[in-house]
Formats: sequence, C-alpha cells, structure tokens
Amino acid sequence: MRSIASCYSEHAIKVSDSYCSGPSGQAYLSPNLAPSTPNTVTCIYKAKISSQRKLLITLTWCNNLIGQGLTINVGESLSTPSKFNSNSHQLRKKKGSKTFKSCNSEIEVYWDISNARYINGPEPSTNFSVIVLVDSELCLRLGDMNEELNVKNIRSEQEATPKFSLVSRSENFIGSTVYSTKAQFCDTGLAHDILINCSGGEQGCRNPVLSVCIDQKKIFQVKRLRWNFRGNQIIFLDGLLVDMMWDLHDWLFNQTSGCAVFMFRTRSGLDSRLWLEENSSSLEQKEKERAEFSLLICACKSPD
Repeated sequence: MRSIASCYSEHAIKVSDSYCSGPSGQAYLSPNLAPSTPNTVTCIYKAKISSQRKLLITLTWCNNLIGQGLTINVGESLSTPSKFNSNSHQLRKKKGSKTFKSCNSEIEVYWDISNARYINGPEPSTNFSVIVLVDSELCLRLGDMNEELNVKNIRSEQEATPKFSLVSRSENFIGSTVYSTKAQFCDTGLAHDILINCSGGEQGCRNPVLSVCIDQKKIFQVKRLRWNFRGNQIIFLDGLLVDMMWDLHDWLFNQTSGCAVFMFRTRSGLDSRLWLEENSSSLEQKEKERAEFSLLICACKSPD
C-alpha cells in the first residue's frame, strides 16, 4: 500500500521539472515589470535554551520617515508586534543595547546596523549584528559582524552557537503587482528566488493573470482570477511538500485599499517528506526536530 506522501508527490509541481522553465530563450519576467521592494519584513525565530524552554523571538524591520527601524518581541506564543504590545520594544538607534523583562526572564539585546548594507527592502544583508541573550544565555545571533560576541554576559564558549531556527517570514508590499523575495524552506535546503506576478498579462488589467516563478522557472499560472481569486497549489521543493495559497479577493474587488495575500507553508508530519527509503523511526525523529516554515506576502494597493 502506498503512503499518502507518494500519492501527493504525483500531483505536486516539482521545481526541478524541465517543463516548468518553458522555452530556453523566454524571459520569466518582462524588463518593464520591475519587482517592488517590501517596506516591512517580520521574521519569527524559535529558540531553545538550556532549560529546554522554547521562546519565539520576533524581529520586525521597516522603513520609516527617519530611516531604518527595528522592533523586537520575545514571547512564548505568537503575537503581533505593535506599539500597544508591552512585549514589543523599538530599537531606535543604529547601534546600542537594551534590557527588558519578558516571559519571567531578563532579555538583553545588542545590535549594530550603523554600517549595514541593504539589497532589497529594510532587512540588512551584510555588515550588521543582532544578538539576544535570555538570562545571560546566548539565544539568537544574526549578521556577519563578530565583535559583539565578546559581550561579558555570555556564560561560556559552549553557548557561542545558539539553537534557533527561522519558522516564519512575512513581507509587506505597497502599490505594485510584481513581488520578489528569497526563502529557505528547510535547514538543509537552498535559498530560492521567488517571483509572484499579478499583472494583466497580454489581455490587460481587466483579466489579470497570476504567475509564480521559482529560481527563474515558471512553476504555474492561474488565469481568470476574477473567478479563481482564491486557491492553492502543491509544490515539491527540496524533498518537501510546500503548499502555496493565494487570496486575491480584496485586491481584485476593492478598488482603493485592497490587499493580496500569498502564503508558502511546508507540510508537517511524516507526509511532508518524500524520501521513503529512510527508516520510519529515524524519519519520525527527523520530523520532530525539523521546524516548520511559512512565508507570507501581503501586497496592498495603498498604506493602511
């Protein structure tokens, strides 16, 4: 009897399939349709500390009137960072440190984005550092700058490699129909280029077409969006089943402030991985250790 995973794999679109790319000379995006840049990026990291507690650390990068902004939220459950949330703290300076209480622990944050470089959006790509300590234990470390590793509150060298994983990433766009980003769906996978195009195509804006490209290959296309404004597609990527879902109802039918929502989410459980030759017990253990990941893209016609 075949497993559920093998049945799903027959209907999933495989990114490596040759038919996805189309003719070799065909560009996957018109030069006149430049992807827009996100104005807000929110990353949620699951961190595990020595007491076996698991915390969720949320970093929100944004562009504001005075430049780049950074907000941190530390909790044991998901919450939306905002100025009304007591667990959310704005890091206003380009470089500094901040201490606060959360989850019955003392949280210390050290950051330096004074010389950060940005490629696409408000999240820095190089020349930056963000370090989070929980009760003096190193919990999160991001960036490529190492001088902050000598913070006096780190207990020992054994804690120089914190245990954390990115479980969710959200990007907000304004006023465009083409959205470009990168995503890594598992720790052992590659960072993939993702391009979503909701332009009118050959028939103009009256009949918009949804096209999804991964690594410069057209994976699938949805026409007649006024009828198919919600839907989902299964993608086979890095040995995983990834559900891609979209909701374009408000974007299509609200002329002033409609939003389009796209989500990529890895499947959980034993049916998420298709390497069926592995021993079932070892596979189950790997599934317990593997963190789920979701990518959410929200595109608005105008600021909220």
